[in-house]
Amino acid sequence: MTAPYASDPAQVRGRRVAEEESAFRSPFQRDRDRIIHSSAFRRLKHKTQVFVAHEGDYFRTRLTHSIEVAQVARTIAGALGLNGELTEAVALAHDLGHPPFAHAGEDTLDALMAPYGGFDHNAQAVRIVTSLERHYAEFDGLNLTWETLEGLAKHNGPVTPLRGDGPVTPLRGHGPVTPLRSDDPVTGSLPYTLADYNARHDLELHTHASAEAQVAALSDDIAYNNHDLHDGLRARLFDDDEIAGLPIVGDCYAEVDRLYPGLDRKRRRHEALRRVFGVMVGDVITRSRYLLEDAAPASVAEVRHLGRPVIRFSDALWGDLKQIRAFLFARMYRAPEVNDMRLRVHGVVSTLFPHYLNAPDHLPEEWRRDLAQAADETALARLVSDYIAGMTDRFALQEYASLTGEGARDFSDNGV
Repeated sequence: MTAPYASDPAQVRGRRVAEEESAFRSPFQRDRDRIIHSSAFRRLKHKTQVFVAHEGDYFRTRLTHSIEVAQVARTIAGALGLNGELTEAVALAHDLGHPPFAHAGEDTLDALMAPYGGFDHNAQAVRIVTSLERHYAEFDGLNLTWETLEGLAKHNGPVTPLRGDGPVTPLRGHGPVTPLRSDDPVTGSLPYTLADYNARHDLELHTHASAEAQVAALSDDIAYNNHDLHDGLRARLFDDDEIAGLPIVGDCYAEVDRLYPGLDRKRRRHEALRRVFGVMVGDVITRSRYLLEDAAPASVAEVRHLGRPVIRFSDALWGDLKQIRAFLFARMYRAPEVNDMRLRVHGVVSTLFPHYLNAPDHLPEEWRRDLAQAADETALARLVSDYIAGMTDRFALQEYASLTGEGARDFSDNGV
């Protein structure tokens, strides 16, 4: 049964370029399908979460992660009576803006772009689906519905404070919204690319997004908390006994041992971690049902203007997840092997960016066509940033090798 606060595909707020809707697919289903068929979505196959693509066939990529997020999001949306197609569209597109080499690549590109407005992967996802995908005759981008664009821009919560009403509660954590970046009184706390688009198409960035977009955001948390534990185990950065000391995880291992004594290591691990998944999903559904019943929003518009999220973990589970994240940060994200790779990929991006900035004629032909519109250095830097952000790990290494003679094999001796 659809809830009154669910996003109604019959009441969409339109697309930036008007077009006739399909007789067979809802507007949100068309959004989801366009995302799946986009070039940026296919490239996620060769963009990684933590490890660089060649380090192992079994580590998660941005593509497999996005599919896992969409699966979790569909489950939660269905349990809460929300629109599954919109939830899935936001979930599948939420990582489109990530550059190569996971967060290390983004950190480096953000630092290089600091003089030109910085780089933010959420804002870049909006830029991709509104401009950089160029396949349709009548428009640039994918011409997604307002609701899907809103979900991409602010699925983590409002991007700017409420107009005149002070701070609002973010989706994750418990403090006020923190401005992302601003030296410009006009754009406020908006990343450059998001401010640029929002000036032409107001996404109401001061409010929360729909409940569907909020579900996609917490599904992202659920998926990466679970699969980072799995990938860290596979990479032998820690072992089963160590994570069995973590909250939630320890109870799940204990339950598996009670039900299946003597189970082999691989099956034991899988059974425990799938239970971790279940605990997180169940907690979000239970807590969100309570929040929705308490707030009793009569429409999706009321969800947006509540000033607080309606999709959340319980405080107790949120505290447990912070302990798990602290463990992963110390033992995985900042492990010596991963830090070594971070330094190496920093060198790759730091070499490519100034090269193309100083020699834009080395950009591919289809990118050189936009040079005439690059009126100043900032516009040129954004063009170069768009090009590098769209690279896969593998292609970035190939381009780096063509400039320096250092190949991908030189990046694979870290023992992971």
